This record gives sequence, C-alpha cells and structure tokens, in this order.
Amino acid sequence: MAEYWFARSAARSWTCAPAPARVRAFHASLPGYAPTPLTELPSLAAELDVGRVFVKDESARLGLPAFKVLGAAWAVHRTLAERAAAIGTYAAGPVTLVTATDGNHGRAVARTARVFGLRAHVFVPEGVHPEAARAIAAEGAELTPVAGHYDDAVRLAAEAAAAPDAVLVQDTAWPGYERVPGWIVEGYSTLCAEIDSQLAAAAVTGPDLVAVPVGVGSLAQAVVTHYRSRPAQRRAPALLAVEPGAAACVTQSLLRGERVSVTTGGTAMAGLNCGTPSSIAWPRLRDGLDAAVSVTDAAAFRAAGDLAALGVSAGPCGAASLAGARAALTGHDATERRTALGIGPASTVVLLNTEGAAANPATLPG
Repeated sequence: MAEYWFARSAARSWTCAPAPARVRAFHASLPGYAPTPLTELPSLAAELDVGRVFVKDESARLGLPAFKVLGAAWAVHRTLAERAAAIGTYAAGPVTLVTATDGNHGRAVARTARVFGLRAHVFVPEGVHPEAARAIAAEGAELTPVAGHYDDAVRLAAEAAAAPDAVLVQDTAWPGYERVPGWIVEGYSTLCAEIDSQLAAAAVTGPDLVAVPVGVGSLAQAVVTHYRSRPAQRRAPALLAVEPGAAACVTQSLLRGERVSVTTGGTAMAGLNCGTPSSIAWPRLRDGLDAAVSVTDAAAFRAAGDLAALGVSAGPCGAASLAGARAALTGHDATERRTALGIGPASTVVLLNTEGAAANPATLPG
C-alpha cells in the first residue's frame, strides 16, 4: 500500500471564525461529564526527537470508548431545540434518529437517542466488526446492515430519514445537508478547549504539532477551526491529518487541489474508512491543514500496541495519530517533513487518540 504525503507552507497564516463558546458549557451540564485525560509520554518524545508528547485520550468519553458522543449530543440538542421552537414541544410524536456509521458515530447517536428518550436507526456498511455492530444494537438502536461501503450506507440512511418522524444525524455533509454536520463539528470543539486548559496546567503555552486521525474530516475540521481561530498573539501549531492508505480521501483531495472521492479498500481502521471528504470540512482542511499522511494497518497496530504498553488504550483509528507522527517525524524523509512542519527538538506534540481498544476489536489478518 503506497504512502501518501502532502504538505503546504501557508496554513499557519490562515484564520477563521471560532466555534460557539457555549458548546463546552452544554457538555459540562451532561451527567458524568469530565475532561478526558491529556497524558504525557516522555518515551515517545525521545523517539520522535521532540521536547514533549501528550496524548489526548478519548478512550472513555461520557461512558463510551470514543469522542463521537460530543458531536452527536450537541447536534441532537440543537435539532430538538429547533423542533421545539417550530412545533411548541420537544417532540410532537416519536422521533427516530437515523444515521450511517463505520462504528463509533452510530453508537454515539444510539446512546444519545436513549438519553433523550428517542429511537435510533443505524445503517452499518461492510467492514464494521460484528462486536461494534452488537454494541450499537445494545444501545437499543435498530440496525440495518448494508452490502456496500460507508458512502452506500450514508445514501441509504438519508433515504430512510425522509420519513416525517425521522431526523438524519450524519457526521458528513454534502450540498443540501450541512446544518446538522456543522453542529456535530461544533460539538467536537470541547475536546480542543480541554486540551488548552490541560496544557496550560502543564505549563505549556500550546502545541507545536497536533496529529488528528481523519475519516470524512469532521474532527479535523473542528481542530482546524479551533487552532486557526485563536488570537494572533498565540502560536499557531502545525496540523497533521492521518488517514489509512486504503481510504486517503482527504490526502488525495489535497494533492489534487479539489474535493474528490476515492475507492476505499479494506482496513482495520474502520472508523477512518471513508471515501469522500465532508463538503463543509473540505474548505477548512484545504486552507488550514499543514500536512496529511497515510499509514498502513501494520503501522496503526504497532502504534496501538506501543500506546497500550504505556498505559493508553487505543484502537487502530485512535493510534493512527501516533503512526502518522512517526511517518512525518522519523525515517528517510524526516528532515524535509520536519522542516515543513516547523518541528524541532524542543517542540510539543499532541496526538489525538480518538478511540479506545474497546471501540474497535479488529485484529490483523492471518
């Protein structure tokens, strides 16, 4: 599987508007809310030849093994609030939340539906591990298997959500469907706000590099929005997107200079196995990312094992950030890539571990 690499020099001078400040207050009001850990790992700093490495550990977020519930909860809250304003109550009748998923998002929507007393209908494409599908069903959701890839499941979910009592809660956008995905991205801003507070408590002014795993690009959009909307006097970090080589839709779009779809292959990084960047994410990724790199399943599994040995639970999707940092900062092209990212021996690196091992029970074939 070929490795793809993209870098540009102008991203750190680009700016955008921030996410709404009230998002974190909403999450703080939810039962069981607490900031997820930001764990420092000195041995990784030594390996990557940087000053400090921190892992934002999303392996236990509001009772689920991934960050996705931040976006799902905020988007459903906003959707129900608008519905209440339109019809005078939170729900005039039974409401079904409909979505497609490659794992974590579907479970987050199903959990949110249960919390809000709603129903959930989740479309699951090929390649999602049966245990991940069972976890979604255990939340009380209706499950529909799809004989196709993620994009096929999204299309079928959108068709099902045309029913009058249904609401599509999808974490990818396309022309004509952008408000709800936009709210999902806003929900992810809480993760970045927590990092700011946690780095400040560790006497760090801010990261020099943030590595983020990418599927359709919604979390990366939130990361770009956060770090490209900060006051001018604050240091702008380099932002690195990491994808499976079998589904490098964002990297391929960056290389071609336009949003494109790619044919995806099999990958253990099921949550990143997406063939088309979100329409609302793409402009921010195009303008705000410094670099993008693809990694192999073997590299992701190695990273997951290394994180586990250091006390951090990570599935292959979450560990992709470490695999991507290794690809960017070590190896035969390291000097050129480190220069492009502005990374030196005193730099601070933040890796986003987006899921715990329990979220993705896949194992290497053979």
